[in-house]
Amino acid sequence: MQSSQPQPARVRIVDAAHQLMHTIGLARATTKEIAKAAGCSEAALYKHFASKEDLFVTVLKERLPQLGPLVERLTAEPGERSVEENLTDIARQAALFYAESFPIAASLYADPQLKRRHDEALRELGSGPHVPIEGVDAYLRAERRAGRIDADADTYAAACLLLGACAQRAFAYDMTESGVPPQGLEEFARGVARTVLRGVG
Repeated sequence: MQSSQPQPARVRIVDAAHQLMHTIGLARATTKEIAKAAGCSEAALYKHFASKEDLFVTVLKERLPQLGPLVERLTAEPGERSVEENLTDIARQAALFYAESFPIAASLYADPQLKRRHDEALRELGSGPHVPIEGVDAYLRAERRAGRIDADADTYAAACLLLGACAQRAFAYDMTESGVPPQGLEEFARGVARTVLRGVG
């Protein structure tokens, strides 16, 4: 039986970054540690990624549950299914995304100087936690133009409420005895979608 081919350096780097960022946090996952875990030099890492922030954004896009492509597709094709079904899909995917991304990014808040540098780098990359809110807002505005939600619906507030609930779910129950939310993911996603939909029509 032939041995499997080694993964390309870029794949190994992203895998190592995902693992380290998830286990020790973004703040402590240095490019040196990531390169070591990937079995390459730090110089090789920088051939593929301009910075640790660039690598972080890549991990979000390539290793975590994807929210952006879903919202972009729904925005481009409003009316394909019911608004409630679409919002349920968004809530489900957002809950999964935040559950994965929060443990990675939480350590930034312990170091204000590092967080400031990280925020500046993400702004240059056109990324950040505001992007999903803007995406869901754009989707709801498309549904408003299509006449499927109220003409005076506050789409930005609805997007904040939907994603805020999903983000809250990601960490609110860590300190409870069970460590898990009282509702399963599907029940939660459907409930949040229905509740938001009542607010927008």
